[in-house]
Amino acid sequence: MSKRRVVVTGLGWVTSLGNGVDEVFDALCVGTSGIRPIDRFDTTDFPVKFGGQIVGWDGPPQIDQPERTKLSKKMDRFAQFALSASIDAVNDAGLDFANENPWRCGSIIGSGVGGIEEFAEGHAKMLAKGPTRVSPFMVPKLMCNAAPGNVSIHFGIKGPNSSVATACASAAHSIGEAAECIAHDAADIMIAGGSEAALTPLGTACFIALKALSKRNDEPTKASRPFDEGRDGFVLAEGAGVVVLEEYEHAKARGAHIHCELLGFGQSADGSHITAPIENGEGASYAMDTALEDAGLSPGDIDYVNAHGTSTGLGDLAETRAIKKTFGDDTKVPVSSTKSMTGHPLGAAGGLEAVILAKTITTGKIAPTINLDTPGEGCDLDYVPNTARQADVKHAMSNSFGFGGHNVSLVMGRV
Repeated sequence: MSKRRVVVTGLGWVTSLGNGVDEVFDALCVGTSGIRPIDRFDTTDFPVKFGGQIVGWDGPPQIDQPERTKLSKKMDRFAQFALSASIDAVNDAGLDFANENPWRCGSIIGSGVGGIEEFAEGHAKMLAKGPTRVSPFMVPKLMCNAAPGNVSIHFGIKGPNSSVATACASAAHSIGEAAECIAHDAADIMIAGGSEAALTPLGTACFIALKALSKRNDEPTKASRPFDEGRDGFVLAEGAGVVVLEEYEHAKARGAHIHCELLGFGQSADGSHITAPIENGEGASYAMDTALEDAGLSPGDIDYVNAHGTSTGLGDLAETRAIKKTFGDDTKVPVSSTKSMTGHPLGAAGGLEAVILAKTITTGKIAPTINLDTPGEGCDLDYVPNTARQADVKHAMSNSFGFGGHNVSLVMGRV
């Protein structure tokens, strides 16, 4: 059975740089950083005091204020981000689900940690006031599947609905799995991506304990520096990135604007270590290879790679080796890490970067890797340092790798 074609018809996100897709993408292309001091909680005792924070959030802005207040009691911040990004993506797609078969429309939205803020607050309340004072909303707020669950309720869609939790590969996994639903005729439309809100006291403390975060408190906008010799860890961020995927003929029939086509999905496991990538990059390379095979393309067909590029010593070097393993040691393919500007929103990362990939294909603008002054040892690819580039991008790839050894690559192309 031949697979059905899957296209991207809607884009939406919530980022540390704002929510408008075009506006934020333009900001990325001029090298704007969304990293700033944290003001959501007191960082006095924290050795890391900055991140990619969503400023002034009081619920999905598309929803009237009284309803937003109600939502905050029922939905953790991460699920609110997911709903907001989904509403924007659906609006961008020009969809009215009243005109669709609800059983043929679904949502897969991943999260690495889900409602960690709700978990921490509920635990503190139990310790202070006893077990009978825990909120009845605690479980439906903290569960990772609260994001796609609330999205399906909001739109009244009843098709495939799940949440993938593969750490920082969650959103990319979700998009790949959603595309498979359409390709194999289980759905016609899927809302897919990832959401995360781990920039909390507990979430920040956890990653500090892992010694995973940059400590450049005196210059937060320069802290995320993928592939640079001075990189000292990633910058924790929050947000959501969502795409609307649609079967090609279905999109054509309703006159939808098509951003690009999702051509390939590849995945693998390192099978090596729970947090560190395998040093030779073979797991990541296998995901890239299988994504290319799924897309029916060769490495030479790819015009741009949006790297996972988190600004860690081991990760950036392993990804460089993986790209060389797939594309060849002498590859000239442009590779950039937009996490240098957005920070790393964990399970939402692949969603943001899928939106970026779609915009790169439609505009020909390759966003740069900022803060790349001197490439680190072994980091010798074309990382589009500090300045955006105009190019003819027919096909592009996005990489997402997560703790647990999860590797995902997505390939998109011009229609």
